[in-house]
Amino acid sequence: MSSSSPRLDANLAVALDALLTEQSVTRAAARLHTSPAAMSRVLARLRRVLQDPLLVRAGQEMVPTPRAEELRDEAAAVVRALGALLAPSGGIDPAALRRTFTVQAADVVGAALAPGLLALARRQAPGVSLRVLAEEWEAGPALREGRVDLEIGVIDHVDPETRVEELVTLRMAAGVRAAHPLAGRTPTPADLAAAEHVAVSRRGRFTGPLDAALAEQGLSRRVGVVLSGHLAAMALAAVEDVVCLVPTALPGEPPSPLGDAARSLGLSLLDIPLPLPPLVIGMAWHPRHTADGAHQWLRGAVRRVLRPSGGAGTGQPPTAR
Repeated sequence: MSSSSPRLDANLAVALDALLTEQSVTRAAARLHTSPAAMSRVLARLRRVLQDPLLVRAGQEMVPTPRAEELRDEAAAVVRALGALLAPSGGIDPAALRRTFTVQAADVVGAALAPGLLALARRQAPGVSLRVLAEEWEAGPALREGRVDLEIGVIDHVDPETRVEELVTLRMAAGVRAAHPLAGRTPTPADLAAAEHVAVSRRGRFTGPLDAALAEQGLSRRVGVVLSGHLAAMALAAVEDVVCLVPTALPGEPPSPLGDAARSLGLSLLDIPLPLPPLVIGMAWHPRHTADGAHQWLRGAVRRVLRPSGGAGTGQPPTAR
């Protein structure tokens, strides 16, 4: 409306548009799903606010005043703008996306993700670029502050508002090179304890779930070196007689892309005859991105890459934890 017009709230603007379009209190009421009496009260309020009768009786009909004629197109434009502003966001066209996504993930997860995400982006969203960052001590602040769009991996440190979706459940296998003494057979707990190991820990820890499981058998292993990433541990195991732990699919499930790095390095994967906790890989994001179409495309692409072909992950819906 013009700068000299009094200010109207959204409800009054919608009512004014209906009245000026229908030129009838009854029809305007039906259009807005209210009663004629309620619409008559709104018309009286509009008359006070705008200091003009707006609609006046002419026989059996009501006709607009000159002031109402001036306002008709402006009122309709305001209502259209309100409708566009308040309409739910529709689907996005991935081909039109121009966006860089920042993903935080462990090295082995990033290595599994990158080829598949790049291939999907090339086919569906060529304007999308990906930045994969190494894991930080705490991803919550990075998600909250918008420095990271998505965290992918073992989600064990989240803020209460963080949205989390489980993607796939894996198990740990023992990875050794083809010339390793354990290659080609299922090791016993004693075999694992006798072998030299390379451990993976961002915090430099020598022990983990495998040590706890061996201790239940009265055994302990020797860790010759601790590395900060799985890829470095696999690369070492590919050339030295050390055992590394490799995430792989559960029995009966299709191969997981998270095991591709081990296979490309020629590692043999051996079953571990001990009860180790499963490895649950998920993704976490801040709720401000939940309804964003571009972010929805990213999450869908991650699901396609990390979930085994034909699988549906754990079936767990996104949760706030």
